[in-house]
Amino acid sequence: MREIVFDTETTGFSFADGDRMVEIGCLEMVNRVETGRTFHAYFHPERAMPPEAQRVHGLSDAFLADKPLFPHLVDDLLDFIGDSPLVAHNASFDFGFLNGELKRCGRTAVAMERMVDTVAMARMRHPGAKHSLDALCSRYGIDRSHRTLHGALLDAQLLAQVYVELTGGRQIGLGLVSEVLVEAAPTQAVAAAVVRPPRVFGVSEEERVRHAAFLKTVVNPLWGSDHAM
Repeated sequence: MREIVFDTETTGFSFADGDRMVEIGCLEMVNRVETGRTFHAYFHPERAMPPEAQRVHGLSDAFLADKPLFPHLVDDLLDFIGDSPLVAHNASFDFGFLNGELKRCGRTAVAMERMVDTVAMARMRHPGAKHSLDALCSRYGIDRSHRTLHGALLDAQLLAQVYVELTGGRQIGLGLVSEVLVEAAPTQAVAAAVVRPPRVFGVSEEERVRHAAFLKTVVNPLWGSDHAM
């Protein structure tokens, strides 16, 4: 199964209030394994970057000044994500900005049925715990020491590892191992089973008499009083 894990960086919290997407990072997974294929782009937001947003991701007006507008790269983005499910952390936020940009340039929004929200998954699996990306990385022992600022592709790469843990961890690949073992089995020599004839132990007449005498001493036998040898 092909899935796309993605993250966005923005100028703020609300596309409806005029905020824009300035970065998107996507990576491809097949059967919960990263393939190495990614899509990463920065966009000029056509507005100034608020200082509080810049402190989160470090993307300044000067850095974004020569970056393309979203419509210039929309075809490449849509080709990459295709019709695959889209995995994001607090996915309604990222979907809101992705679909806002798509609608703004006259494209069809991504169906919400394709959304996979890892925050919702984490809440079900770890109720009452912290569900931030940093907290989940700590829980699962995922190294994030190189994450000094938020970055869309970096966060998508960390999220892909978290997603694997939320959906079963490293055991996902065991099916592949079992298939290899099954294919290899016919090449192994199997020793022929040795069949021995059954040994028959007869009962002597003396033993029959002694057994019959013993049965007569049993009171209310389970097998009934009419049982006979």
